[in-house]
Amino acid sequence: MSISPLTKRKLKRFVAIKRGYYAFILLVTMILASLGAELLVSNRALIVCYQDNWYFPTYGDIIPGKAFGLDYDYETDYRDLADRFRSQSTGNWVLLPPVPYSPFENDLRPDILPPEPPSIQRRHYLGTDTSGRDVLARLVYGFRIAILFALVLLVSTYVVGISIGCAMGYFGGWFDILLQRIIEIWSTVPFLYVVIIISSIVVPNFWWLIAIMVIFGWMGMTWTIRTVTYKEKARDYVLAARALGASDLRIIFRHILPNTVSIIVTYIPFSISGGIVALTSLDYLGFGLPPPTPSWGELLQQAWANFSAWWLGFSVISAMVVTLVAVTFVGEAVREAFDPKMHTVYE
Repeated sequence: MSISPLTKRKLKRFVAIKRGYYAFILLVTMILASLGAELLVSNRALIVCYQDNWYFPTYGDIIPGKAFGLDYDYETDYRDLADRFRSQSTGNWVLLPPVPYSPFENDLRPDILPPEPPSIQRRHYLGTDTSGRDVLARLVYGFRIAILFALVLLVSTYVVGISIGCAMGYFGGWFDILLQRIIEIWSTVPFLYVVIIISSIVVPNFWWLIAIMVIFGWMGMTWTIRTVTYKEKARDYVLAARALGASDLRIIFRHILPNTVSIIVTYIPFSISGGIVALTSLDYLGFGLPPPTPSWGELLQQAWANFSAWWLGFSVISAMVVTLVAVTFVGEAVREAFDPKMHTVYE
């Protein structure tokens, strides 16, 4: 599949906008790191060498303590195992992740009173929350959930919005008028009240929240695509395709939609940031993902209730600012690079 010269110019223009390009690299790095979070942040060891046998617990089954000569059958405490091996000097060793804590694990050692401030010695680099859970671990896993939520929401709302918008703009007439009235009525339904009612009936989860957000979030893209399609269908290339006997679906998918890609692409970064903010807001209000799911909104809630634990608010607000500013820089760069006026020559 070859890339057209126009697309190459747009990509070259995007790379030339340094703040957007570097922000894109930062975001991709953060996403890849979060997808492999178990290798960086986990209470399971990466590698255990015991009596010349090698174990890889990170993505494997639960390994009981008895497998390493301990006196219990439940899952091995790998931090304790590493300390034991170091003290025994028997040639056995454990390789732990840089942050050896799970986002669900409560560190309730006698000498730790949560929330605990940052400590390099205890390897709680951003401290612990009010339940003794590592803040950095919950930030990393919370980012993974937030970015996946935003991406799934983006695809879902765009599929629905683009499909309905294309149909409205292309067919027009009574079909367009009817859907306009439906959208106007539906857009007046208070989103937050609906979420509160649903939350009182069922426990919201990832897919429930996606469904609710799609039901109330498809209208914006629908209006945009409707306007673009309405304008594109009157152009000569559409009239020529219709004269050659092309079906409506072929005209929409092979001719009109490809000419709306530039507009769709410019909205993607801002839709992603909107999805992250939406999930964080719902979690903060208590109507999002159920506990103990790692969540930036839940950390914000704890920070609001514990002003003395400054590291809670500082950590999550810094993470949100870096993420949203990076997404905004990418969005501005994409919008500038894909602007048709930048690639049009008037004679």
